[in-house]
Amino acid sequence: MDNTAKILGLLYKVFAVIGVLLIIALYFTPIWWVALQSHQYPKSMYPKGIRIEFRYDGVYNGCEGVKEREEITTNEGAECLVEMNAINHYIGMYPIVQGVNTRANLHPKEGEKIIHPEYYVFNTQKDANGNDVIDPKTGSAVEINVTPTYLKILDGILINSKYIFVFFILLVIYFIFTPRKKNSILAIIPALLPIYFILLFMYSMYWYGHHLDLHGGGAFSGIKPFMPTIFGHGKVAQFETVSYPYYGFFVAVAVFVFLFFSALFKRKAISLKD
Repeated sequence: MDNTAKILGLLYKVFAVIGVLLIIALYFTPIWWVALQSHQYPKSMYPKGIRIEFRYDGVYNGCEGVKEREEITTNEGAECLVEMNAINHYIGMYPIVQGVNTRANLHPKEGEKIIHPEYYVFNTQKDANGNDVIDPKTGSAVEINVTPTYLKILDGILINSKYIFVFFILLVIYFIFTPRKKNSILAIIPALLPIYFILLFMYSMYWYGHHLDLHGGGAFSGIKPFMPTIFGHGKVAQFETVSYPYYGFFVAVAVFVFLFFSALFKRKAISLKD
């Protein structure tokens, strides 16, 4: 019995350490990808469609563009985030929140003006007669920030995800070195990382699909609020939408498996000792 307790006591620590290493790797890996495919974007130019990739800290370009064409030797890649935002703009969808992957959040050069994130939305300030208010200093219309609150919250989650990951790692370390059965919850909380991503991804997609009022109802009048494709293939107007987990999601699942079994082994080891 004591020997079994010792083996389980060692196993839970090994599994927890592997879980920590996987959490670190997970932060740097893409979790999910989404692509739009259409005859307007031929496979000769966009073999993977207009593709973007999701990480815990932001949204990234998923295209290599002309880099994927053997006959062209340049390393210039198509910026599918820009293309995706252009398509979304056409149907009145708000710009994609990119988290740390924005010019504003990247470190600017010395003396360079820090610009606002790409997802910010501005409107012109109106007077009582509905005319634009003009700034006498610049002669231009005064702009006001009308960015929806949810987009700012989402951006805050993505930008601060590194601190959340550090917090999760500290929880697991505390779990490893404290011989208490109740501390198993400290391993379970970070083990749910894939669940956190799925919930945030689904709600964000729902939010974007049901807020098509970027410029008063959308230029594409036939588009009604919709739920974008979460998994598999779908269709919106002339676009086929494709959405699948990427290899990072399986790393997240591995985090869950290792930390879940680590918690089980620890509880069993402590029970045998008692």
